[in-house]
Amino acid sequence: MDLFKLDGDVALVTGAGSGIGQAIAIGLAEAGADVACFGHTSKGGLDETAHRIAALGRKALVLTGTVTSQSDLAAAIDRVESELGALTVAVNNAGIAGSEPAETMPLETWQKVHDVNVAGVFLSCQAEARKMLVRGKGSIINIASMSGTIVNRGLTQAHYNSSKAAVIHMSKSFAMEWADRGLRVNVVSPGYTLTPMNKRPEVAKEVKIFKRDTPMGRMAAPEDMVGPTVFLASRAASFVTGLDLIVDGGYVCW
Repeated sequence: MDLFKLDGDVALVTGAGSGIGQAIAIGLAEAGADVACFGHTSKGGLDETAHRIAALGRKALVLTGTVTSQSDLAAAIDRVESELGALTVAVNNAGIAGSEPAETMPLETWQKVHDVNVAGVFLSCQAEARKMLVRGKGSIINIASMSGTIVNRGLTQAHYNSSKAAVIHMSKSFAMEWADRGLRVNVVSPGYTLTPMNKRPEVAKEVKIFKRDTPMGRMAAPEDMVGPTVFLASRAASFVTGLDLIVDGGYVCW
């Protein structure tokens, strides 16, 4: 359906070098958008993402930097607009995780997670909105987690859970502020997802538990986040803002 097409759109995806971010960047291109891929060079994968986007006949742009840097984000978005066109879709996916008992967690560990996951999303949204609000058009999708709604059994990650809860509520706040100015802000909250982090041999036991505890009997693939994101970016969601779309195979129902 034409409602879901992104022909003519220009998208920016942070953390586009692997996992969910890479899948979403490619998915947006499949839907018709030209896509800028933002991330750390140290993590690699950005060039691969861009190559796969180009293979679909869409324009791709590789941008390096960190979401905790206002100057990196501003420079990246200026390049997007000069080389691809006016930014209309932004997916803020960059984030980090970790596990450590709350009673022994160093403040530096807490702060690092919140700096990237919360401040990084804030700065990204701010930089994107400054371009979009002038034109009265745009869709921002922030990637949070079901861990922003529930607490995962057996995982000691108070810093991560609280950071994702902040992303969800912050996004609703942005949605309220910008609703009458043509800018929609929504959230996709993945459940347990089979990203490279969860393919390590040392977490094989946890992966079995994740599958067991998910009603649909499996973990998500990164590609499972593409459809929900494309929906929120598209005209099909033209009256949707402030939504936290949980994509978890039913996990939070239990």
